[in-house]
This record gives sequence, structure tokens and C-alpha cells, in this order.
Amino acid sequence: MKTMPNKTDRNDARALAQIMRTGWYRQVHVKSRQCRLWRSLLVARRTVLNEMRSMENVVRAVLREAGLKLGVPGRAAFAGRVRELTEGDARVTTLVEPLLAILATMLDQLAHLTKQVQDIVRQEAVCRRLMSVPGVGPITALAFRATIDRPDRFRRSRDVGAHLGLTPARYQSGETDIQGKISRCGDELARTALYEAAHTLLVRSRKWSALRAWGMKVAKARGMARARVAVARKLAVILHRMWSDGAEFRFGKEPSAGVARVSA
Repeated sequence: MKTMPNKTDRNDARALAQIMRTGWYRQVHVKSRQCRLWRSLLVARRTVLNEMRSMENVVRAVLREAGLKLGVPGRAAFAGRVRELTEGDARVTTLVEPLLAILATMLDQLAHLTKQVQDIVRQEAVCRRLMSVPGVGPITALAFRATIDRPDRFRRSRDVGAHLGLTPARYQSGETDIQGKISRCGDELARTALYEAAHTLLVRSRKWSALRAWGMKVAKARGMARARVAVARKLAVILHRMWSDGAEFRFGKEPSAGVARVSA
């Protein structure tokens, strides 16, 4: 369109029509209003959480300048630990008290937004089914539900991983063939939620499952960071298939000790 000597509305319309006739562009799926509202709720919650982390880092910096080391207290015990360290130092207390007051308000609002997510998930049958997968909590289930909206718009479940940017990007030209990091295209909110769910599955989950065993095998061969991405991609495929088929998560059959020794 830039090569046209005369740029007019008629020429632009003709060029756009020609582009559509080539088939290079596909119809864009517009999510339902309910899914857009759910996603807005998740974005609001994440924004509050990120701002809380920034505020906590500012408090840590103030204490560091005063020669005080805060450590790693939990979010609920953060303010109490700060006041305990700054007791007797009026100058530092004057600096951190306004920040702690803001943090207290943000903590209350974060709890309020989290409760809204939990209430929605409790009423959504799809989300409850997705939460039967180990590592998948209310945030991940609702993020996946709001992002996909309609599972039938994907012809294959494996396409969901590429849609969320969890497949490697590839650059090929002549003799050059580079397979790089994941593309990170698509919805960042759902991709992050799946990555966190994969971390929970690999690190915190104690119940055996074929998915976790596969992820730990990948971690042993290629490192935990790549294992998280691989499990996150497989989680996207499994969640979509469970949603499409209305099925529950299959943990698989744990191999017996004798079989494990023979295979070793």
C-alpha cells in the first residue's frame, strides 16, 4: 500500500479487499463479554499484587539504608516484622509507616479480589474440572477459561500451546535453521498462570502422576527451567482436551518398585 503513488481512501479500500482475498488473514475470535470481565478481574488482581511487591521492595531498600536486614517474612507478617526492626528508630519509622499503611490497604483489596475469583470458580463447572489437575488452582483455571473462551475454535488440542506462545520460535533461511526460545505470543496472563502451575506441579505436588514423572525426567535431562515450560505447554494441551471431552484428569498408573528396578 505504501508503494501506491496516490494514497486515497478508494485505493486503501481496494488494497484491503485484495489482502483479504489472498487469504493471509483469518477471522479474529472475539471473546464473550463474560470472559472479558473475568480477564479484567484477573488483570486487576495481578496489578495489585505487582504494586504490593514494588512497595515491599521500597520498604526493604529503606531498611537496608538504615543497616537493617528484613529477611523473607510472609506477606501477612511483613508489616509486623518491619515495625519490630524499626522500633526505637523514629526517623526510619516515620519513613516506613505511610508505606505500611498503603500495603495494609492493598492487602485487604487483594484478598477481596481473590475472593471474587474463588466465588466465580466455585460456580463454574469447567473451572472445577480443570482444577482436578495437580498444580492448577483457581487463578490458573479461570485464566485458561477466560482466554480460550470456546474450546471448539481449536481443531487440535496441541494448537493451544502454540496459541499461548509456549512453543519454540523457529528461524530458517537456506542453510540456517535456528530453533530458539518460546515465541511468547498470545495471552501473557494465561501463559504465566500455566508456568506457575507447572512449577507447583513439579516442586510442591507430592501425589504421583504420569505428567509429573515426565516433567521430572525432562528436568533431569535439560534442567528445571525448561521442564517448567515443557510441562506448562503439556498442561495447556491437557486442560483443553479435558474441557472438550468433559473428562477428568488421569493420574496414570504408578510403576511398581520391581518394574522400576528392571527398567533401570
